[in-house]
Amino acid sequence: MGEHKERMLRGELYRDSDPELIAERRRCQDLLDRFNATSADQQDLRGEILGELLGGLGEGSWIMPRLQCDYGYLTTIGANSFVNYDAIVLDCAPVTIGDDVSIGPRAQLLTPLHPMTDHEMRRDRWESAAPIAIGDNVWLGGGVIVCPGVTIGDDAVIGAGSVVTRDVAPRVFAAGNPCREIRSL
Repeated sequence: MGEHKERMLRGELYRDSDPELIAERRRCQDLLDRFNATSADQQDLRGEILGELLGGLGEGSWIMPRLQCDYGYLTTIGANSFVNYDAIVLDCAPVTIGDDVSIGPRAQLLTPLHPMTDHEMRRDRWESAAPIAIGDNVWLGGGVIVCPGVTIGDDAVIGAGSVVTRDVAPRVFAAGNPCREIRSL
């Protein structure tokens, strides 16, 4: 394993232009191209491709095309979870989705971070990433964006179109931009 992949996996600054990381993203895109080209009657093939792509896919879980991600193997999904159309999972750090999770269409789970105060580092393609964890029995409404480093607690519901910039407690309804707790469930 090369230096930049090790740095990425440790959550440190790394260059996304590293040849090893580029090759891994290309492999991921090849698998996604195959997955996204399947027809509705090819559920078995979809499962095979996802089994090769993802770090884990629990029994009874399914994902609707189009799916986009960076690496695939850093994303794990528990049992009986559902990811609706057009999900984007930028998994430069681990993305953990629990059991019985429902993710609405066009949701985005985004782990990358870019240097804020040093534009030259951004221009030179340096970035870092922070993991995302989504607990069991969570529902993310359509168009939800989950930012790097966020944990969403078990049984939480996130309203459609919310931008989740900080952790969400278990058993709450949260919504807005930025997402805030509205009430307990």
